[in-house]
This record gives sequence, structure tokens and C-alpha cells, in this order.
Amino acid sequence: MMATKNDKPLSGDEKFDWLRLIRSDNVGPITFYRLLERFGTAAAALDALPELAKRGGGKKKIKTASRAQAETEMQSLKNINADLVGWGEPGYPPLLNHIEDAPPLLSVLGHAHLLTKKAVAVVGARNASINGRKFARRMAEDLGKGGLLVVSGLARGIDADAHAGALDTGTIGVLAGGVDIVYPRENQALYDELCDRGALVSEIAPGTKPQARHFPRRNRIISGIARGTVVIEAGDRSGSLITARMALEQGRDVFAVPGAPGDPRSAGGNRLIRSGAILVESAENVFEAFQDAYRPSLEEQERIDFKAKIPPPPSDDEVEKARLPIKESLGVEPVTVDEIIRNCQVSLPIVSMVLLEMELAGCLERHPGNKVSVILS
Repeated sequence: MMATKNDKPLSGDEKFDWLRLIRSDNVGPITFYRLLERFGTAAAALDALPELAKRGGGKKKIKTASRAQAETEMQSLKNINADLVGWGEPGYPPLLNHIEDAPPLLSVLGHAHLLTKKAVAVVGARNASINGRKFARRMAEDLGKGGLLVVSGLARGIDADAHAGALDTGTIGVLAGGVDIVYPRENQALYDELCDRGALVSEIAPGTKPQARHFPRRNRIISGIARGTVVIEAGDRSGSLITARMALEQGRDVFAVPGAPGDPRSAGGNRLIRSGAILVESAENVFEAFQDAYRPSLEEQERIDFKAKIPPPPSDDEVEKARLPIKESLGVEPVTVDEIIRNCQVSLPIVSMVLLEMELAGCLERHPGNKVSVILS
């Protein structure tokens, strides 16, 4: 799923149907786009969900988001003056368009126009040192003065200081809960500042409190919005390393600030440098890397036209014949879709249909790198 800028915003009805589809059971971003490719519109996909899930082996009826549920969410966003921006629309972050699992919809609170600026992510330890926090603030300030939007996760420590340093030039906080939920509570004042002078974004419904499983999803948005990610102080198990890994998977640059060998907060960043991350001592190093590195993968690419003539799906007989071999080729360890195609000797449309049915039935999990695995019941 690749996109270029779409100058035609979604209609109100389309956005409403998109919201219903992405809030339905077992529909994540990748499945969302597969459904739109297959059926052309979210409305048609919603109608098809029950039968697809049944064919995938679902033990209970799939629950689609109701019109009332979508209306409630839309009203909640309206009550806080938040926008809802769809994938491919003019106000959607340009580089985020290009990642495989881009959020179909983003809730945006504050200055939505900031989402289209050239951006860099700055992330790091929550228990950061005084020097680390001062460096993050100065780095963000200098990046902003150089024309870059600073993106981070509004966490305590490095994230908070990165936002604070870039308030005058533009900064976006990506949240792991609803766009109206302040987390952690100690960052209430910073949250208010971003509402007034920056922007806050989330793919999660308003009113939703952050949960552990939400943070990796948030991290992919942070790295996906940005041309590169700067890591300042990160332990070996830091969430910042997840953001860095996702940035690499998305074809973006990763920068790391070196730290003292004896400080556990420097272990992750130093390891990134040993693994090939760009060593950073000032904002100038970031600007130099961006000028030197031309990345065709970040240029505008052909966009899937969901409203184009829909090709005929594989026949029921073809899918039925292939279903068992495909299921038998899957296990709890992720495998690529290409491996399934080679192993089963069937076409991509057939494999895609079987995997789509299994995912909607709650029997399949997707992973980065176009990999899938079964979910054991």
C-alpha cells in the first residue's frame, strides 16, 4: 500500500464509513487497506465482513462498529475541536502515507497544518539525566530553527524536553491513548502548550486510556511521520529502541547520541551506533545527513485508487481448494507472504483472500515485513 498526496478529501459519508471499518473487530490498518482494495469502499467492506470472518473459521460472529458508535466518536472529537484526518488526504502527514500500516484515520488536536511539515523524531529515556534533557531541549530548538518539525511521544524525560525545546517552531506529540487523554498526568502543562502552539495526534478513539499494547503502535507513527529518528539516552530495553527499529523498517534514518559507557541509559544508543546508526553531536549532523541522503523510497509514489474498477476476486472453488494448504503452512512463528505463495504454489490474490478471512476471524496476526502467524485459540 503506497500513496501519493490526494487532493480530494474524503466526503463526510466516506470518513464515517472509514471510522466504522477501522473500529470493527479484527480490522487493523493493513486489513483495512486490503479490504478497500478488494471492495472499493468501506461501506461495501462492512457488508462483507460477517461472511469473510465466517469463511476464515471464526467461532463467533464478528462485531462491526455500529453507526451509533461512530457518531459518538465523531461528536466527541467535535466537542474538543479535534479534526479527523484520513490517509491520503491533503492534511495527512506526507511520509506517514508510505508506511505499510499507516493509520487510516488520525485524530488531531491543535494546529493540524503542522502535520504536513518536514519532520524529525526525537525520543529517549524517561529517566533521563539532567545533561541528557538539556541536550534534548537544545537539539530540538536547533532542529526547529533549521526548519524541521519535532515529533515525539509526550513521555516524561527526553520526549518532554524535546517538545519544550521546539514549541516556538512547531512540535507534534503522538499519544498512546485518546487525543483527549493526558498521559502522564505530570505533563498536563506541556499537553496544554501543545494544544495551543503545536499539535497532538492519535489513531485511538477519544476517551481511551493508554495501555501497554498501544505504545508500539504509537511509536510507528512517531517514526513514520519523520524523515529520521534521533535517540538520546536509551537503555537496552527502552521503547525508544522500538521506535528506532521501526524507523529502519520504514526506510528512515536513525541517529543516536553517544553516551558514557558506564551509564545504562547510554547502552541502547551506543549499541545503535555500533550497528550503523548515525552518530549525532549536534543538530548540524542531522541536517548534513538529510542533505546527503537522497531516498527515492520517500518520494511520491503511485497511489492505490480504491474507486477504480475492482478486478474479479478468485473463485470460491480456487479459494476453497487452497485454504487447507495455506493454513497448514502457517505456524506461531511469523513467515512472509511470499514464502506461503512459493510453498503452496498459488497466486497472491488467493493467498491474500485466505489470510484476510483468517484475520477477520481472529485466527491470524500480521507482523512487520509482510509476515503473518497464526493465533492459537
